[in-house]
Amino acid sequence: MSVFNIKIDSTSNPEIKKFVANQFLTSNNSYEFKNIDDAKSSPLAQQLFYLPFVKTVYIAQNFIAIEKFSIVEWPEVENEIAEQVEDYLNSGEVLIKDAPSEKKVPVTVYAESTPNPAVLKFVANKPLVDGTFEFKNIDEAKYSPLAQALFHFSFVKEVFISANYISVSKYDLVEWQDVSLELREFIRKFIEEGKEILKNEILSQTKEEPSKQQTPEVALDDYSKQIVSILNEYVKPAVASDGGNIAFKSFDKETKTVRVILQGACSGCPSSTVTLKNGIETMLKDMLNDEALKVEAING
Repeated sequence: MSVFNIKIDSTSNPEIKKFVANQFLTSNNSYEFKNIDDAKSSPLAQQLFYLPFVKTVYIAQNFIAIEKFSIVEWPEVENEIAEQVEDYLNSGEVLIKDAPSEKKVPVTVYAESTPNPAVLKFVANKPLVDGTFEFKNIDEAKYSPLAQALFHFSFVKEVFISANYISVSKYDLVEWQDVSLELREFIRKFIEEGKEILKNEILSQTKEEPSKQQTPEVALDDYSKQIVSILNEYVKPAVASDGGNIAFKSFDKETKTVRVILQGACSGCPSSTVTLKNGIETMLKDMLNDEALKVEAING
């Protein structure tokens, strides 16, 4: 049996911490519990509510998030909670019990254009994954059955999966109007049949594996943390709506250069340079009051 490991992640809400597992906990379902009675279907959530500072418990695909009351600070309790969650998961006890038999909900998928003419965004009416996953070819997609299946279409160049959508990049050999309906129906059926979108292994890949593009874990100085915070709060939601993602890579103090990684529809987009210079760069200059800042995409 695989061993669960828990990593502590911050969120945009200072009262909420995510306790992220290296394996999937639920399949495409998420749960929210407001109190111990509400949590009767989850022994772990009930156990957590015995801690007097726990306000809300969320259980999602590969993490458990906890909202706390302000009577404590996270540094005082987060390690204890991480250990408690890890011990429970490794005990083999059920996470969600007595769940009502799932009614098959019809899946709908619609196609949405993006600023990148080579990329189309296919949006589902249900969450698909937690996080961002980019695949440049079929070999990189070995831990994503959905991405692998999409690469069997000869015109598919790259696949990006996040939240409730899939962004597909095509080669120039076809026009979207000729293939979008076929691709949309294929994705809809794949999801509706309950096929696996990602495999557990993708959550525990080494940093060398390219399938899950992540920002390297480095110790950031306070200025870099401010940059990351602005990107996460103001920029990421906007690029996500366009079917892409932006990730902080590094900040060079000498040249005042912020380097970012563009993914999904943003990668290779003809307008990405304009977006970086007129949008993101201007925003960072204004919010940090630093006219010398520059933004570069390392894969732009």
